Amino acid sequence: MNIEKLIPIPDLCSYYEVEMSFFTKLSEMGRLEIIKIESSSYIDLDAIYEIEKMIHIHQDLEVNLEGIDVVLNMLQKLDGLQSELQSLKNRLRLYES
Repeated sequence: MNIEKLIPIPDLCSYYEVEMSFFTKLSEMGRLEIIKIESSSYIDLDAIYEIEKMIHIHQDLEVNLEGIDVVLNMLQKLDGLQSELQSLKNRLRLYES
């Protein structure tokens, strides 16, 4: 793994003002992959968008970790339904023309 694409979790904790337990619990819930190298813990840079979304839900909306999981599951299902709806609209246009 390229260490240049990894962000140390303590850096994220201080930047976003969250505790290490926040990331640990997200990892336990399967929402986040923590990469351990020697005695340090890191997050892949590609996961930063999802991390920021979870932190926003947690801090700004005051949602607990279990609620974050529920919200993200619902958003994922909503995205799937929107994709399916768009696909059905496209198929309907084919039959209408």
